[in-house]
Amino acid sequence: MEARSVDGIPRGKDWQYEPKWDGFRCLLSRDGSNIDLRSKSGEDLARYFPEVVDAALRLQADRFTLDGEIVVPQGKSFSFDALLQRIHPAASRVKKLSEETPALYLVFDLLATSREKRLAEKALKERRPALEAFAKANLKGGLFRLSPATTSYATAERWLAQSGGGSDGVIAKRIDLPYQAGNRDGMQKIKKFRSADCVIGGFRYATNKLAGRKVVGSLLLGLYDDAGLLHHVGFTSAIKAGEKPALTDRLEALIGEPGFTGNAPGGPSRWSTERSAKWCPLKPKLVIEVCYDHFSGERFRHGTSILRWRPDKAPRQCSFVQLKQKVADPMKLLK
Repeated sequence: MEARSVDGIPRGKDWQYEPKWDGFRCLLSRDGSNIDLRSKSGEDLARYFPEVVDAALRLQADRFTLDGEIVVPQGKSFSFDALLQRIHPAASRVKKLSEETPALYLVFDLLATSREKRLAEKALKERRPALEAFAKANLKGGLFRLSPATTSYATAERWLAQSGGGSDGVIAKRIDLPYQAGNRDGMQKIKKFRSADCVIGGFRYATNKLAGRKVVGSLLLGLYDDAGLLHHVGFTSAIKAGEKPALTDRLEALIGEPGFTGNAPGGPSRWSTERSAKWCPLKPKLVIEVCYDHFSGERFRHGTSILRWRPDKAPRQCSFVQLKQKVADPMKLLK
């Protein structure tokens, strides 16, 4: 069951609210000694999280299907970067990381048990009590946690305001509907979007030409640390086609080394081609305000959108300090 993105938290007696966790969505099924971990795209995750498989085998119940999120705790937050490291082709590396950075499985729905094989067909207002009873009987510490839920709009607003460090918003679910795979009408997601002023430390050309000429494809964003080093923190490619030729002229006039003096964009990797990894460094003259949804590991997790240019802002004013925020400790929300 997937969620539809909306701008605000829906109100009403038909809604249940939950934190939106920043991890890997995963259906976990047990049938005796067989454990299956399945991602949203249908990929098998069991080989990457053997500690979750072992923990599932230790549960008292031997037949069930859960819907939840795999996360990796790090300090008082969940680290998506540490989670990404767990997807590794080498079995030895997977084993090592499973011991050094063990994952948690956060449970927010129960779809089947040995007694109720068709529980998914029941409304959420029946599934949630069944999940809480299942959790009380089975999820006693270890790597499994019951994700909280509330019908209080005020609580949902607080969760949204304090999102970060492992939660990036709120999920709202209709309590009168069954579990509907592929249908987004019964579940909505609300993210807390923020803005930041960033220096443009470089850019990449688009792979395709426009009107026979090379034009900008993405802007590379930077922030200064306390030592005065400019670090690459992400990108934005939300540039209108009609604005690209003039913007390209403006950027090309500022091309100059070094661009970023701290962390710089990487070279080719298994996720990028040699061409897509090439970038042009810029003199730190341009400042732009971007909208983002999540910042972790000293970079924006996803692409950002452009809000406005900031000619009134000095590049040196664009530092990491502006991104510091008070967030809730995710572990305090879990049972």
